[in-house]
Amino acid sequence: MSEFEKHFTVAEARALLPDLRRRLLRIHALLAEERRRQEREGGAQVIIMRGNGKGPILSGEGARKNEAQRLIEEIAAQGIQIKDLERGLVDFPHFRDGDPSHEVFLCWHLGEDTIEYWHEIDAGYAGRRPL
Repeated sequence: MSEFEKHFTVAEARALLPDLRRRLLRIHALLAEERRRQEREGGAQVIIMRGNGKGPILSGEGARKNEAQRLIEEIAAQGIQIKDLERGLVDFPHFRDGDPSHEVFLCWHLGEDTIEYWHEIDAGYAGRRPL
């Protein structure tokens, strides 16, 4: 049985990259704005905590934090796994060679043009292999 509800073909995952890139860059901009505001006005910094199945959870209050959290949850609702929000590292559940018994992740991060790597579920970023 599959660990994830949604699985992506390479083509499906690649087609989502323009919107995903835009959302991740917007999240980064919102967090940077919020951190600058907090430095000026004092108060606790935004902290990125481990997720609960809906992506990472941001601490704090305010419209910027809320918009960033909404974007994170929209990404997670698509079935995309956010692994490192600061780096923009995400994984897409995928059946390797179309085999439902071989569940892996397609791996991508901000700065890469397209999805060119995959890794076993338990291997993480260090275990990336070319497609």
